[in-house]
Amino acid sequence: MDHPRFGRYPAARHVIAHLSDTHFLAGGAPLGGRADTVAHLDRAARQLGRLAGELDAILVTGDVTDLGEPDAYHRIRDVLEPLAEATGARLVWVMGNHDERAPFSEILLREPHTGDVPVNRVVDLDGLRIIALDTSVPGYHHGVLESETLDWLADRLREPAPFGTVLAMHHAPIATPLALMDVLELRGQDALADVVRGTDVRLILGGHLHYPTQGTFAGIPVSVAGALAYTMDLSAPPLELVGIDGGHSFSLVHLFDDGAVTSVVPVGSYAEITSFGEQFVRELEALDDEGRLERFSRKRGSASNG
Repeated sequence: MDHPRFGRYPAARHVIAHLSDTHFLAGGAPLGGRADTVAHLDRAARQLGRLAGELDAILVTGDVTDLGEPDAYHRIRDVLEPLAEATGARLVWVMGNHDERAPFSEILLREPHTGDVPVNRVVDLDGLRIIALDTSVPGYHHGVLESETLDWLADRLREPAPFGTVLAMHHAPIATPLALMDVLELRGQDALADVVRGTDVRLILGGHLHYPTQGTFAGIPVSVAGALAYTMDLSAPPLELVGIDGGHSFSLVHLFDDGAVTSVVPVGSYAEITSFGEQFVRELEALDDEGRLERFSRKRGSASNG
C-alpha cells in the first residue's frame, strides 16, 4: 500500500511480520502452568491485524508448539491462517526443535510427511525468495543443518532471485551471552557459511533464543525475533538461565532495494503517551519540505524560538 514519504528513503519493497517461539500446548494449556501462550498470540494477532494490506508475509520461525501435539498445531493454525487472509499476507512456517515433523507438515503445511527428512521449503514473495530451513534434530534441542539440506540449499541458491533471498531458520547462526544456550546452538556453521557466502542471501531470520537480538554471519545480517511464549532474562546472574512471562514481542522486517531494517514490536496494551493521526500526516503531505520542518520539527515555546 502506497503511503507518503517525507525523507530520503523510499517505502519498503517487502514487509515481513516475524514471529517466533509460540510454544502452544494441546487444549490451550498454559506453558509451565503460568504463561498464557494463547493470550500472548491473540494480542499479537490483534496488533498485526491493524496492518492489513501492509504485510507480504507472516513468518513463524519455529517452536510453534511445545510438545508437537496435533491439537496445538490446529489451535495456532486457526489463529494465524485467518490473520494471514485478513491482512493479505503469505503465512510461512519454519520447524523448531520443539516441533515434530509429521504433525507440523500434515497440519500446518497440509502435506504428508514420511520418515525423518528435514522440512525445507521455498516461498516466493513477488520476487523475494524466502527459504525455510529445518535445523531440528529428532529427539534433541540443539540444531544441525544436515548435509542433504546444505546440498539442497546450495542448489537453490545457484540462481539468484529478483529481490534476493531471506533464509529463515529456528537456530540462527549467531552468538549468545547465555552459556547454556551454547549447548543448543546450531552445529556445522562453517559449512553453512561456505554455502551462503557470495550468494544473493541478504538476511537470515531466526528464533530459539527467546529474546530479540541481531548480528552478522558470513557477512550477512542476522535478526532473531523475540518469543511470544516467554522471554529469557538477560539481566539474570551469568550462570543462570531464567525465562520470564514478560517482554513478549515480534519483529517487523522492512526490506528495501539496498538494505533491510528490523524493528521490535512490544506485544500488549499500554498507556498512550503521544499520538499523531492520519489527518496530521495528510496536512504534512500538502506542505513542501520547509513547511514540514516548520510544522513538525520546530520546537514550540523554547528559547530558540525567541
